[in-house]
Amino acid sequence: MPINQKIAIEAATDGACSGNPGKGGWGGLILFDDGSELEIGGAEISTTNNRMELFAAIKILEKLKEYKLKEDFKLRTDSKYLIEGYGNWIKNWKRNGWRTSNGKPVQNLDLWQTIDRLRINGLSMEFVKGHSGDKYNERVDQIATNYSK
Repeated sequence: MPINQKIAIEAATDGACSGNPGKGGWGGLILFDDGSELEIGGAEISTTNNRMELFAAIKILEKLKEYKLKEDFKLRTDSKYLIEGYGNWIKNWKRNGWRTSNGKPVQNLDLWQTIDRLRINGLSMEFVKGHSGDKYNERVDQIATNYSK
């Protein structure tokens, strides 16, 4: 149940890692109907890039629960891993007892299970090519990169 009056109209996330594994950072941004924005970010001492991409999504999904979302809400990311997992793979993983089609355990299981619990009806993820000049992707990349240093 949303607790804030603002309407979230779009979000962006990114993860970064200095070394893989190495020190990681994540960044997120929520845009609102009144023109305001919310930036969040953080760091992990020893992690991977994929974990930071997923962690950024978790933190944004948690925040989005506090707001009403515009219809056809999009979370934009440059992580095909996140998009495919959220939109496609997770259904089969759950059906297979959190195992891949090869029968191997799903990597980053703890984060994927959290993402699944935080799923928001009507939210879709949209791919944006990284480092292509998209201003919101560049911004969350900068947040994540700064935290990873």
